[in-house]
Amino acid sequence: MAKSLYTTLAVSESASSDEIKKSYRKLARKYHPDINKEESAVDKFKEINAAYEVLSNAEKKAQYDQHGDAMFGGQNFHDFAQGQGGGSDLDDILRQMFGGGGGGQRGFGGFGGPDLDMQMRVTIPFLVSIMGGKHNVSANGESFDIKIPAGIKSAETMRVRGKGRQHQGQAGDLLIQVEVEGSDEYERKGDNLYKTFEVSLKEALFGGKIAIETPEKEVSLKVPENTKNGQKFRLKGKGVTDRKTAMKGDLYLVANVVLPDVNSLDEEIRAILEEKL
Repeated sequence: MAKSLYTTLAVSESASSDEIKKSYRKLARKYHPDINKEESAVDKFKEINAAYEVLSNAEKKAQYDQHGDAMFGGQNFHDFAQGQGGGSDLDDILRQMFGGGGGGQRGFGGFGGPDLDMQMRVTIPFLVSIMGGKHNVSANGESFDIKIPAGIKSAETMRVRGKGRQHQGQAGDLLIQVEVEGSDEYERKGDNLYKTFEVSLKEALFGGKIAIETPEKEVSLKVPENTKNGQKFRLKGKGVTDRKTAMKGDLYLVANVVLPDVNSLDEEIRAILEEKL
């Protein structure tokens, strides 16, 4: 019976808990995105952490030792992980697959009787995806709130326990694929946010303070003299929460210098500008 979680952590199936922990720490250091800048390291790091989520837990490890890769539909763990999509939280998926009292693995690998899990899609506001919060959904004739974690991305899947189909006293889970609404105000790039704000010609030339709304609160931004159109101002740690590391990205405020209508200028000022510029 194939058991590729052990391969992911580079240990044998007979490895002790200490050996598993030691190998996990070594691999986690090797593939941590802050250290390993290869693009593939991000997915590898997620797989290592997800595998350790199972093999470091005696109950989950026992389930996996019994069923092996059949729990992943017969795929090895790497192929299973890649099939979840880049936005998925592998730790959360495995936690739900292997966790929780006595009900078996509903909807995974065919264990525990009929598939009682349900799937649905919901669209959430952009700021809710950034800040987290509650979102109301309806399923099986019931309306209830779900908790949206800060930093969630489109195409990620959330699992709500016990809100799926019911059969003989058992309830499946509700798998919710999240789509995030677009925003006219912000652009998200990874864990960083970008927002354009208007700067008058006077403020651009001579400096000033501008009140700007951010996802958290209103801030007063000091604009220096000779601010250029497109100039960026970084607010460190005011971006999006990385759900894996809990670290926050940055918010970049991009200046849009607004020129006045030349025909609205005082004649004297207009004449001076025409002469001096």
